[in-house]
Amino acid sequence: MDELFKGRHFERQVIVLCVRWYLRFKLSVRDLVEMMAERGLAVAHTTIMR
Repeated sequence: MDELFKGRHFERQVIVLCVRWYLRFKLSVRDLVEMMAERGLAVAHTTIMR
C-alpha cells in the first residue's frame, strides 16, 4: 500500500479523502480544490486529476 503513495506531495489521508469524495459524490476536481482550500490546503486541480 505504501508504494502507491511513495513520492507524493500530500499525505495519504488527503489523497484518499479526495478520491473518496470525487467518486462518492460525483464532484468536479474544481469542487474538490475549493473544499480542500476551506480546510487550509492549497491544491491545484491538475494535482487532483493526476
